[in-house]
Amino acid sequence: MTSAARDRLEELLLDVQDLERITNLLKGNLDPDLTKFDEISATTDEIDEVRVDSLNLHPGVQGLLEDRFETLLPVQSLAVENGLFEGRDQLVVSATATGKTLVGEMTGLNRSLNGNGKMLFLVPLVALANQKHEDFEDEYGDLVDVSIRVGASRVRDDGNRFDPNADVIVGTYEGIDHALRTGRDLGDIGTVVIDEVHTLQEEGRGHRLDGLVSRLKHYCERWAEERRDYGVSASSAERSSADQSSGQSPREDEASGGSSSPQSGYDGAQWIYLSATVGNPSELAGKLESNLVEFEERPVPIERHVTFADGREKPDIENKLVRREFDTKSSKGYRGQTIVFTNSRRRCHEISRKLEYDSAPYHAGLDYGRRKTVERKFAKQDLAAVVTTAALAAGVDFPASQVVFDTLAMGIEWLTVQEFHQMLGRAGRPDYHDKGKVYVLVEPDGSYHGSMETSEDEVAFKLLKGDMEAVRTRYDESSAVEETLANITVAGKQAKRLNDRMIGDVPTKHALGKLLEYEFIDGFEPTDLGRAVTSHFLDPTEAFIILDGVRKEHHPYDIVADIELNEDDP
Repeated sequence: MTSAARDRLEELLLDVQDLERITNLLKGNLDPDLTKFDEISATTDEIDEVRVDSLNLHPGVQGLLEDRFETLLPVQSLAVENGLFEGRDQLVVSATATGKTLVGEMTGLNRSLNGNGKMLFLVPLVALANQKHEDFEDEYGDLVDVSIRVGASRVRDDGNRFDPNADVIVGTYEGIDHALRTGRDLGDIGTVVIDEVHTLQEEGRGHRLDGLVSRLKHYCERWAEERRDYGVSASSAERSSADQSSGQSPREDEASGGSSSPQSGYDGAQWIYLSATVGNPSELAGKLESNLVEFEERPVPIERHVTFADGREKPDIENKLVRREFDTKSSKGYRGQTIVFTNSRRRCHEISRKLEYDSAPYHAGLDYGRRKTVERKFAKQDLAAVVTTAALAAGVDFPASQVVFDTLAMGIEWLTVQEFHQMLGRAGRPDYHDKGKVYVLVEPDGSYHGSMETSEDEVAFKLLKGDMEAVRTRYDESSAVEETLANITVAGKQAKRLNDRMIGDVPTKHALGKLLEYEFIDGFEPTDLGRAVTSHFLDPTEAFIILDGVRKEHHPYDIVADIELNEDDP
């Protein structure tokens, strides 16, 4: 065992003064007094909930909401009070399952149906985009046309059922960015919803989201300019309402972009950024030039537990936990149900087969029908558990009372504090449960890939004790070159303006020098090589490995292997 595991066991031994109880814990005995790490208390904020019949939205949206709710949830009410329907940009930070997604959906659908441009709803993963696209088709398909744009479409170039004229486009960050980098017309965009905006901090992916936001704002500005050139107001009724409520002139309001802070003349779509986990919400809202809507309520308490087991023992412990939870009813009459998070589709099936009570695997490899069947059976309490991948954590919406971490990895990477908190936040719903339970099953000295320098027990206590990380985007030379090239491809001589608007500090002058050196640009135009590099999201090293392999007539498999080996090389 590493020192983290030993320290935990020593602490428990000194506390209970009973060696046998400690050894039993290591044999899979789930003594709650020993496994319990801490408890996150319930907190409630007094929010005046907005009545749905007071909203005065487009009749289609108004009717749909009135059929579902009498009042909006607190975070939704806060968003309305902070100018959601007056076009204000917003960063909405609220715990999992508090209803923040509907904030973006309400304003996007309302604006689209009122003729104020289509809605883009953007997520980080293809699996989440597919799920959201299916949900939108089910919920809003009779009101609007819904299309999807994901990264895979750039390989086949068939659009993957993509209709740029649709009222609502669900996409991955990469799918929409690819459309921009290749000059695809996305039409008139009125609302952009960025889900999981904390992705901005992720190494390797954060800079691409940062660049996408800047490029998409540039695209929206060009549309706004064309509307003005043709004498068409982007959203005249909306602007008039906002002017009256804020006391600003129309030009001043356009300059603020519907935000509480200056937007450097931005005059495009309304932007809604969503996240459950941001360590620096005020700072991030300032950088995104948006109103901060923060709702910190935790409606039910959460107990967090830690126990030790190796990979072979974990399914037996999970079986005990699932049985115990399902055999318990809350004061509201609901059986306890469990979400088990693991790191691979294969492991989902392996665990599910070993659970005695009815359960089901749930991952992106299942077709739409099977996933919907699992969702319905879980909602009817016909399943004691679902076993899903960490990669789908953001999209899983099961009313579970208990979350079990089979691993603390997502694929071959350890979870971040943000990801961990988002996943454990799935435990406990106020309308169903009295409390939530979280069990972290830790393999002492365990890891899932040779590149993992720390062990699972060390990671576990860092995650449990860790503070939420600040969301900031950092640039090295490679990422600066990639985003500057993409901005030149999209905006030409305005690329520096796009770089300056990104939330990370981009060394533009150095990046331009490297682009000229690499012959990726000629002046402020991408060369054929540069255009190929940016359309395939390559960093310079990958680009030169491919170029060298092609010139030497290497087999494509060998070129791919060279790229993978280069990524694994410390």
